[in-house]
Amino acid sequence: MHSMLSTYRPLMLQGHERSITQIKFNREGDLLFSSSKDQKPNVWYSLNGERLGTYDGHQGAVWCLDVDWTTSKLISGAGDMTTKIWDVEQGTVIASIPAKSSVRTCNFSYSGNQAAYSTDKAMGQNCELFIIDVRTADSSIAEQNPILRIPMVPSKITSMLWGPLDETIITGHDNGQISIWDIRKGGREINSVNDHTAGINDMQMNKDGTMFVTASKDTSAKLFDSESLMCLKTYKTERPVNSASISPIMDHVVLGGGQDAMEVTTTSTKAGKFDSRFFHLIYEEEFARLKGHFGPINSLAFHPDGKSYASGGEDGFVRVQTFDSTYFENIFE
Repeated sequence: MHSMLSTYRPLMLQGHERSITQIKFNREGDLLFSSSKDQKPNVWYSLNGERLGTYDGHQGAVWCLDVDWTTSKLISGAGDMTTKIWDVEQGTVIASIPAKSSVRTCNFSYSGNQAAYSTDKAMGQNCELFIIDVRTADSSIAEQNPILRIPMVPSKITSMLWGPLDETIITGHDNGQISIWDIRKGGREINSVNDHTAGINDMQMNKDGTMFVTASKDTSAKLFDSESLMCLKTYKTERPVNSASISPIMDHVVLGGGQDAMEVTTTSTKAGKFDSRFFHLIYEEEFARLKGHFGPINSLAFHPDGKSYASGGEDGFVRVQTFDSTYFENIFE
């Protein structure tokens, strides 16, 4: 295993006061969005790390965010029990939708016509999955009924993806279960698997939506077929995996994690010892590590062109790391 990948000096994006919860590139990759426990999502230029703006309006930790296909709308979910839809350019709230508990996951469908979000099982409320029409989103959306509302009784949703063609939703749960729901048939559960033994922290699709990678508290990441939910590959580590992302151009997946924040404070931390770990997608072998964060990595995303990736940490930093040319010369000779 190469101990280090050769990369250029990382861009350090400093703008959050609390730990990062999720980062996402837009489709072109020129912008990077970040949410954190500090109530204010940020948007950055991915090329130079300059902060373009913040989205002010949430009153609690922002757990999730997503940007639509045209980079015109942003969606965010927070501990203040609201889902907000924002005008990306203006930074203004288009709509604020109240929930009965914290909003844990949120994603636009590929077409961007719909969005889904899920709430926590808390304060006597069950976890629920909501699907809303965002084409004509304005402040009245808060009073409208969702297109679909699916109660999640056994275990709460901790990660969520739209399936291909906007027809299904894939949910990852805190008991390790992964399910697919058919939203054309009123949200019927089509399939469910239990390959993970502990909570799913993150799920990300590959470029064409045929497969997705999971990150789990059970110290592994797995590759699944996005229609059959068949488990194709497993990437094993020794610590909980918080996030995993698939390269759009190489057969690589990057994993990030670390201990829970509570355990970190009781262990001595060497400088930035939390690694991004690179595995071969097909051979399941780890081939490189990159150090950097001063706490667990909570979110990872490959740039859409595959030439760089970003990581968001418990330390409040977002790092954008560009690979140098040696990365693209085949590592497995």
